[in-house]
Amino acid sequence: MSSIWENYNTENAYDELMHSEFQPRAVSYNLCQYLNTLNKEDIDKRKTAAELAIMEMGITFTVYSDEGNIDRAWPFDIIPRIIDAKEWHIIERGLKQRLSALNYFISDVYDKQSFIKEGLIPDDIINSSKNFRKECIGMKPRHNVWANICGTDLVRDRDGMMYVLEDNLRVPSGVSYMLENRVITKRVFPELLQDINILPIDDYPTQLLEMLSSIAPNQNGRPQIAVLTPGIYNSAYFEHAYLAQQMGAQLVEGCDLMVDDDDCVYMRTIEGPEKVDVIYRRIDDDFLDPEVFRKDSVLGVPGLMRAWQAGNVALANAPGAGVADDKVVYAYVPEMIRYYLNEEPILPNVETYLCSHNEHLDYVLAHLAELVVKPANESGGYGMLVGPHSTAKEVEAFRKVILKNPRNYIAQPTLAISTSPTLCKDILEPRHIDLRPFILQGEKTFVTAGGLTRVALKKGSLVVNSSQGGGSKDTWIINREND
Repeated sequence: MSSIWENYNTENAYDELMHSEFQPRAVSYNLCQYLNTLNKEDIDKRKTAAELAIMEMGITFTVYSDEGNIDRAWPFDIIPRIIDAKEWHIIERGLKQRLSALNYFISDVYDKQSFIKEGLIPDDIINSSKNFRKECIGMKPRHNVWANICGTDLVRDRDGMMYVLEDNLRVPSGVSYMLENRVITKRVFPELLQDINILPIDDYPTQLLEMLSSIAPNQNGRPQIAVLTPGIYNSAYFEHAYLAQQMGAQLVEGCDLMVDDDDCVYMRTIEGPEKVDVIYRRIDDDFLDPEVFRKDSVLGVPGLMRAWQAGNVALANAPGAGVADDKVVYAYVPEMIRYYLNEEPILPNVETYLCSHNEHLDYVLAHLAELVVKPANESGGYGMLVGPHSTAKEVEAFRKVILKNPRNYIAQPTLAISTSPTLCKDILEPRHIDLRPFILQGEKTFVTAGGLTRVALKKGSLVVNSSQGGGSKDTWIINREND
């Protein structure tokens, strides 16, 4: 192979493109053969084309730091991640199964609580959850769906098996970067996308619009849909604006909306108030309505919960859905699938230890240096311990944190997360990756063909979050039926 593959090592993890040294997997053979024809100048041209495209399209994300908020260009690696369509169809079924069970569970939590009463999950896990909202008890969203948009994080271990790492059910982000990654790749490798049968992803905004329309309180006529954003300083503001524009929906901030005496939501316009039927909210529950949650919130809409409870507006995701977006609750999802669907899980969980369980806690404390320990409700890769990559001092400090609040922590084995070739200066090196597909559920369920592949750009790192120095790749689901 060409010099860009020089010293490429696949020994430490399952590699998504390479079966062994210099031996591509069948699904990635055409891509690897093509890369083999490129010299350094060709690679540089394509890398520059990607960087220019990112600048032209204004694709940014915000990093929060002690020095202030910093807007950065989206970190993108031009070498795509590849999955065979035959494998993907199984994953797709597993994702639909999982979200269906989670929505049954959330509905049950705010209604009969049969899963709890039958002893399948301790009631104190729900009662102590920071995302359990008593204000949602008795509510029944349209189609009985609480989490309409879900981003499920998947990782592949050394055994080649794809595992669910976590479910993001509150305000999942990243889908706009998935879409823009494909646009960039079309500029970088236009000839490849013509020759390889890659499943399309550009129908997502249409599917999102259709799902949001399906949950509108009034199904007569075209509903008015708004995307509620915290504003331009939010790290995902690019995505909020992008999705609103792609759907033809209104992009609004809390101050653009009001709830009138009729308990309906109206958008302030130069022509007067205009009724809003569906709100795709990108604001956490705590800030959604100062009448009900945080009184000091200036991001939300006073009276919004009142309008939702009256059935006059649909909210996606529904308030309270975050009760299932808890890494402790995650451990019980396989049992939810068996209980609500009477099926065996298609996609396995990662083995998980609950620090609130005395036997589990003893094991975790004895093996801290070997485990990954995560807080129950943090995101972005914050507040976690990666034992094998931590110093003895860091491990001991984390021990005290866990003992202070065991309910808030889970632990998992340190997986040998799969790698994918990533351009590092002039050569390809393996970097660890994960995958976040997006699942929509309303009247029907839809799964993206692939998702956002996030890559740990730092050598040896397992943290893929962009806020922690990670980047992303285009994800190709390849149909090889005619090969």
